[in-house]
Amino acid sequence: MENSYEALSLILDSITEHIVVIDGNGIIQYTNKSWSEFGDSNACAISDDWRGVNYIEECDKASVMGDDFGIQAKKGILSVISKEAPFFYFEYPCHSIDEKRWFTMRVTALKMSNRDYFVISHQNITERKLAEEEVRNLARLDGLTDIPNRRTFDEFLHNEWRRCLRLNKPICLAIVDLDHFKLLNDHYGHQIGDECLIKIGKLLKKFACRPGDICARYGGEEFALIWADTPLEQAERLSNELLAKIVALGIPNERSPTDDYLTASIGLAMSVPEKDSNERELISLADSMLYRAKESGRNKVELFSHPEALQR
Repeated sequence: MENSYEALSLILDSITEHIVVIDGNGIIQYTNKSWSEFGDSNACAISDDWRGVNYIEECDKASVMGDDFGIQAKKGILSVISKEAPFFYFEYPCHSIDEKRWFTMRVTALKMSNRDYFVISHQNITERKLAEEEVRNLARLDGLTDIPNRRTFDEFLHNEWRRCLRLNKPICLAIVDLDHFKLLNDHYGHQIGDECLIKIGKLLKKFACRPGDICARYGGEEFALIWADTPLEQAERLSNELLAKIVALGIPNERSPTDDYLTASIGLAMSVPEKDSNERELISLADSMLYRAKESGRNKVELFSHPEALQR
């Protein structure tokens, strides 16, 4: 067994780490079963035999799509190949729409038959990262509503924008403004106003259930929802459902000119990220739609559907 290639291959296929071996030019010479299965289950373009594929070129492709991992991975691999570093290690996120995931990447040199090879392994560290994230989240929540705060929202949107850019997926943003909330605060008092905001925060949690979703307190009586990898039609349906749920709370606001109970206005926008765009454009679109909803009577959803919408 000691000299058995078959036995060694079976051993490597039995471990959960994703392992690939490349030569000095970056050409893949070997992948274990975990590597191939991960590629198959994550819709990689290369689905059968990875041998002969240039791993460094794959890192370049990821870099072009805005993935920082690709840039760092290439730099680290080349540092080991050139013997500038004895090994390379770093941690990176690799989220899917349904699951948060983190991995480590390790690159080490291997000498075999007087030739230089390089072993690249990826290990799933999601369990540890989720525990660390839970601790950090305590400082990332809005103290009143117990949902993510503005800083968390900004970071989440930035990361989801890059992920959707890499995967060519749509991302929707809804900005929710409680109609005439100042009148509610002034008439019933700030304690009642705070209780109202707490109820809205609890409701919004029900509309952000996937790893690619988030609800957040955007500021004051404004809230925001991100739905990644979601078509505009589905986001519009969710937004209208949210408006109905807010009305169903039956929160009195008798001095409101819109109605004698609490209502809300929503500005909704969708974008498929492109290389030369950024998430601020999506925020601007949703904000413009919110302004339109408020100007046209409130208690409604206005959505961005085509480039001419902002000029109307």
